[in-house]
Amino acid sequence: MYKQLAALFARYATAHLKAQGKPHAFYAADGQIIGAIDVVTVADGHIRLAGWSCATEVVLHMNGITASAWPDLLRDDVAKAYKLDAHLGFDFSVPLGPLGLAEIARFGIELHGADPAQPTISRPLPLNHIRWIQLRVLFSFILAMLGQLPSAIGWLATRDPKYRARIKQGLHLTTLPTSLKLDPALFREDDSPPPFKPDDSITIIMPVFNAFDLLQDALARVKDHTDLPWRLILVEDASTDSRVLPFLRQWKAANTDQVILLENKENLGFIRSVNRAFEQALLWSDPVILLNSDALVPAGWASRLIAPFKLRKNVATVTPMSNNAEVFSIPLICQPQELISGQGDIIDRTAASLNQAAGLIEAPTGVGFCMAINFTYLAKNPNFDTAYGRGYGEEVDWCQRVKAMSGQHLSAGNLFVEHRGGESFGSKEKQKLIAENNMKVRQRFPHFDNDVQRFVQSDPLRSTRLALGLAWLGAQDAYPVSIYLAHSMGGGADAYLSNRITSKHHALGRSAVILRVGGKQRWQIELVTPHGTIAGHTNCLDYVLQMLAPISCRRIVYSCGVGDHDPASLPDALFKLSNNGRHTIEILLHDYFVISPSYTLLDDAGIYHGVPTVQHTPDPLVPSNDPKLSLQDWQTAWATPLDHAKDVIVFSSSSAEILKTAYPAISDKISINPHQLLQHVPVIQPRPAGGRRVIGVLGDIGLQKGAGLIHDLAVILGQNDIGLAIIGNFDTTYPIQSSIPIHGGYRIENLQHICDRYGITDWLIPSIWPETFSFTTHEALATGLPVHAFNLGAQGKAVSDANNGCPIPFTKGECQIANLRDHFNKTPYSIESAA
Repeated sequence: MYKQLAALFARYATAHLKAQGKPHAFYAADGQIIGAIDVVTVADGHIRLAGWSCATEVVLHMNGITASAWPDLLRDDVAKAYKLDAHLGFDFSVPLGPLGLAEIARFGIELHGADPAQPTISRPLPLNHIRWIQLRVLFSFILAMLGQLPSAIGWLATRDPKYRARIKQGLHLTTLPTSLKLDPALFREDDSPPPFKPDDSITIIMPVFNAFDLLQDALARVKDHTDLPWRLILVEDASTDSRVLPFLRQWKAANTDQVILLENKENLGFIRSVNRAFEQALLWSDPVILLNSDALVPAGWASRLIAPFKLRKNVATVTPMSNNAEVFSIPLICQPQELISGQGDIIDRTAASLNQAAGLIEAPTGVGFCMAINFTYLAKNPNFDTAYGRGYGEEVDWCQRVKAMSGQHLSAGNLFVEHRGGESFGSKEKQKLIAENNMKVRQRFPHFDNDVQRFVQSDPLRSTRLALGLAWLGAQDAYPVSIYLAHSMGGGADAYLSNRITSKHHALGRSAVILRVGGKQRWQIELVTPHGTIAGHTNCLDYVLQMLAPISCRRIVYSCGVGDHDPASLPDALFKLSNNGRHTIEILLHDYFVISPSYTLLDDAGIYHGVPTVQHTPDPLVPSNDPKLSLQDWQTAWATPLDHAKDVIVFSSSSAEILKTAYPAISDKISINPHQLLQHVPVIQPRPAGGRRVIGVLGDIGLQKGAGLIHDLAVILGQNDIGLAIIGNFDTTYPIQSSIPIHGGYRIENLQHICDRYGITDWLIPSIWPETFSFTTHEALATGLPVHAFNLGAQGKAVSDANNGCPIPFTKGECQIANLRDHFNKTPYSIESAA
């Protein structure tokens, strides 16, 4: 247990350690300066050093490992400042590897050859507040682990990978987007009676300056879509477009009983125009709605906007959701989104179906593009502050003053109003005004920015925002929306999926949906846009189906279901997502769930016996939590989405043969489409002739990746004077010698440095299951070093086909340690032969 916690802490510390150092100078024996560290930072699992030196080599010591750099950057500033002939700088970043608590304080640096009198100058790395950093990392790890106790117990008891995935997510060791629990009441029907009386009416204020084309639509929508008795105060602010004033006069004449037109003789700006209208609106006692001339209201908007005044006390303002309304924006918070014609009305149909109460969330401020104002609070604060010039920021100022009087600013999550932001004053002018007036807000209300940041981070409107974001996506019906069912464990399948979405969807400006299984709750819904991702989670499939209902044109893509809470129900879930086969289904074979509940095809002892078929295999691979489920039941369930699938894509010829063995009837649907490497892999320079052979085990190693073989393998290699190093993370529930270094997470671009650090001459891929595709194997082969792997699955095929591949015989139904021993006891190896 201790070893497991220590290994987990080492990963946590590497991922979360943040530190900075102070500048530090190096002096020769005679007191002359010969180098300096200008920058030292630790973050994101890497340490960066920058500075200059007269040395021939700069060496960083950490965790008993060294990393070297050679000054080769011209530093004219140093030459001038210190009158030195040698003025070369260095700037390098190296991966930390796993960090124990003590190792954090043991970083050191050496300069070699900078001073003939001192060939090597050694110093501790000048990190600030080391003890505090150690305590902070340890304390945060303990708190994080306390929150993961249920998952840790589940992992120790069952070894189910879903628990590992939850622990990784809980410790923020994955790159998944932040997800919050979705509001279960979002789709609940509201059976409360309408709060309005027949004589309830509203006063709408619309300042107008140019934007003639939008103005016509905006006014037509007010007339056609307002579902309460209304009056409209138009303030024409001396528009420079000669069409505007005559149009407004004509429109007022046609609606004389409901419209008041105020004409400014000169341009007063937004604030003074609104204040004129406020003065007029105070003649009545109705709620006032401030509405921009570039806001396009949908049908039945008014009653939904002012209903909160009737439902709750102390409500000062109400703001609807929109495509351009700061914290009320969809699909992403505080990011404007352009809409195509008619899209806003489609989104509002979803908004109108949402539970009204679920969308009433208190926000730091209202947003004045479409903001309902409680008459009581307007009477007490009858003006916007003219210190904000022509506009922007004035509604924030007003809302903060009202907030001090216990007035609340709520959202109307069941209303969506399209906003063509920036039309009135022009986008460039808007940005300038925002910058100037934001400063005024900060000076007057120092807490406001923090309030907004807290709101953004917690996003209490997440459920509403995601539902309307999916409606926004569904309204773009020019193409089928891809909905991917994926896992939460990272790795090659997730890297492929991320690359596919980026290249296939984002390159065309499109968005996609990912449904992840195996997380905090069964389903995590992610709306992935070219500008960011919004995510939320729920245990209820029906809730997911309601969220996705606005997407009427879709393509369901199964990517990977490993770690799911209830994998036996995945086929039915896929079929429901496809609306019982009406939408296209695509199956990607990243796991073998379509064949067996053991997604690796290994039995309980971690042994591969071959392809399980109903005719020849008993039921050892059936999940233990459902003893009534037979292998035949499992494959019959999966036959439904497979039969309806348009495409079944595998990534290696070996996977194609395995799938055809289990489902011969779908052979004609199967296509082989090998993955491409997702990034450039550096060619590794071989070690100098005559050196010691060191086998690098590449990738994260668990049961199916061969963790159970490593202990005995180390003994075998040691007998042949061959070293072993694990470049990745290792499941320490399996026994392993303490002398074997475990590097932890790595980056592909750092492989040369890693190989130099450990003296690696070969790669070993010890996976004992027939992988569907192995990015790690192909990355290892691309380095040019010899690569060893069992002649099994995609990894074996890749190694067998490669010039630098060394296939290891594989015997079905047996532990493979004998095959490893025979393989590495073959012809003596030399560095020259590898090179």
